[in-house]
Amino acid sequence: MSTRRHWVPVGPELVWEVLCDAWNYPVFVVGTAHMRAVEGDWPTAGAVLHHSFGAWPLMRRGTSTCDAVDPGRRIQLTAKGWPLGEARVVITLLGRGDGTVVTIEEDAVHGPGSWVPRPLRAVAIGLRNRELLARLEDLAVGRLDATPEEERRAGEVSETAG
Repeated sequence: MSTRRHWVPVGPELVWEVLCDAWNYPVFVVGTAHMRAVEGDWPTAGAVLHHSFGAWPLMRRGTSTCDAVDPGRRIQLTAKGWPLGEARVVITLLGRGDGTVVTIEEDAVHGPGSWVPRPLRAVAIGLRNRELLARLEDLAVGRLDATPEEERRAGEVSETAG
């Protein structure tokens, strides 16, 4: 099991917004190339992300299923990316001061990835998730930065409409 924690300088609601936008996953999940489809109401239990991972021409199709969710606080996924196997991923948000501590726990649970000795796979997963958390932070901070501009635009539309 690999566990990484990262403090993000925005509130949990903005980080959660990023996690709730299924089409964002290829932007912050390292290795995911693009989203093909979203099945169900993401993120609710049973909803599925259909994505591709890897680099062309070796790109493969995979899925990530939402197993459990505590809205605004926690999401648990099963990521399937054969021939590598399957992984269990849990992302937890905890408000701290003016920001959020984001914790990601991940481990291979089935297939060839789970055959790699635990200490080795924990290092590899940990390095990947360090970058994932940095990208997640960028998206969440970007939402904060975008809010005033959106509000200004909404105000301009209201003024011209009246």
